[in-house]
Amino acid sequence: MRAIWSGEITFGLVNVPVKLYSATRSHDLSLHQVHDEDHGRIRYERHCEVCGREVDYEHIEKAYDDGDKTVVLTDEELESLPAEDNDEIDVVQFVPDEQIDPILLGTSYFLEPVGRSAKAYVLLRRTLEDAERTAVVTFTLRTKTRLGVLRTHDDLLVLQTLRWPEDLREMDFSPSKSRIGKKELDMASSLVDQFSGDFDPSQFSDEYQEQLRELVDAKLEQGDAVDTDETFGEEREKQESASGGKVVSLMDALEKSLSSRKSGKKTSSTSGSSTSSSSKRSSSKSSSSKSSSSKSSSSKSSSSASARKKGA
Repeated sequence: MRAIWSGEITFGLVNVPVKLYSATRSHDLSLHQVHDEDHGRIRYERHCEVCGREVDYEHIEKAYDDGDKTVVLTDEELESLPAEDNDEIDVVQFVPDEQIDPILLGTSYFLEPVGRSAKAYVLLRRTLEDAERTAVVTFTLRTKTRLGVLRTHDDLLVLQTLRWPEDLREMDFSPSKSRIGKKELDMASSLVDQFSGDFDPSQFSDEYQEQLRELVDAKLEQGDAVDTDETFGEEREKQESASGGKVVSLMDALEKSLSSRKSGKKTSSTSGSSTSSSSKRSSSKSSSSKSSSSKSSSSKSSSSASARKKGA
């Protein structure tokens, strides 16, 4: 796994260096949309509602609409916010475990101890276990200040995001008043007893995804499928021709290599082109703020790269 964040847990004068990893992943099959008539892929393009042209990512900025006015925020303005540079998970309070309402809990992350000694990491984990407390923390992830909790999971510490109090909606409905008799309560309790047991998540399975996988496998086995290249249509060929026939996408490189392998042809290495193209895009983006001439060159490079990327 690749760490998505690194920093320190701080409480008092104690610092615990850690790396952050996503604790969960999706097991769902990834599906995309195609035209029902010819099975061509459906694309989503970024069009400006004023000029009608398609816009490259480097020319897209974020904005806030208050209903009457729109405030445009540049990348430089967003990057200047102080939260961008915060690399600490600050413990602000230790609270009883039962006081954390599960409805506020969000995404979970595993924390890995960093450094030769994990003593401070183990100390914090053991302290939380023995005290039966949860650490309430604040931290910054992907430029946003977040509220979270530190919990224990086996031998590891887990960081779990918390929704801010204002994110929780207030409902304007409630169940009507009903009189529940003792006999009804006793019967309901008996029913609960019949279904009671220890929770074992491994005994549950996603039947929909399992059947979806079986359906896909069966159609592949029966030959009820179309060639993936054909779903891109002529637009992809035009874009490859415009780029001099060079394959700049890693996916394109893999597909072309497999296709040539099947037909017994030798393929030239394209990984260097992919790396070079990616490097050029990164370089053009970083140099755009230095001069207007380099910004113009960057725009052309990014526009060409974006077109080839969409073709993939």
